[in-house]
Amino acid sequence: MTDSSPQLPKHLAVIMDGNGRWAERRHRPRSLGHRAGAKAVRVCMEFCIKHGIASLTLFAFSSENWNRPAEEVGALMKLFLHMLDSEVEELHRRGVRITFIGERKDFSEVIRNKMQRAELLTRDNRQLNMNIAAGYGGRADITQATKSIVADIASGNLHPDDIDEVLLGSRMSLADQAAPDLFIRTGGDLRISNFLLWQLAYTEMWFTETLWPDLDEITLQQAMDDFASRERRFGLTSAQVKPGDAAA
Repeated sequence: MTDSSPQLPKHLAVIMDGNGRWAERRHRPRSLGHRAGAKAVRVCMEFCIKHGIASLTLFAFSSENWNRPAEEVGALMKLFLHMLDSEVEELHRRGVRITFIGERKDFSEVIRNKMQRAELLTRDNRQLNMNIAAGYGGRADITQATKSIVADIASGNLHPDDIDEVLLGSRMSLADQAAPDLFIRTGGDLRISNFLLWQLAYTEMWFTETLWPDLDEITLQQAMDDFASRERRFGLTSAQVKPGDAAA
């Protein structure tokens, strides 16, 4: 008997774009848009839990975002602190495992400590892997993985001939989880902006003009429906992926 249930991703990766424009269109400070965007994070998290999506990775703050105006960066840090103070306990209660990926050294000591506490508190949870990319860059991710391998070679623990895609992938962020099946970017831009460059190699892309604070369950369901309609071949032919259909 063939399973006729819609195909769902196991891992959803999201660039949450459009907070600033959402606020500007309302003639309000950009910081207000970031606060409004926090509500959309909850919508996305609830959707994943409801539909049994195992992992959700959110691009919260890129390594390049440190170059934004100091006022906006300061507002984002305050929002980040507020989230760490007010949301972590509830996420823990819901069975969400929180993981932060990215370079932490530029965050304040207070934020770094709270990030570590959130990870320790939720590390045994299994309802949803919620990965928050903060101070993250895809090129830096590949660079640090390469440095890790070079260090092992220098210490004699590895031989250059041992290097392959599996080894390099094991040193990347999120190596303990399935690769993202579906990538969503809100806000209308059609690029991945240095996000999960290694991990998105065969990920399905879905873009929407919807600004992040306006994200709702209907928009997410549209993305899921589109994902379910796609044929994922991973370099193979349709006949190889669905040999039964080819023989019919």
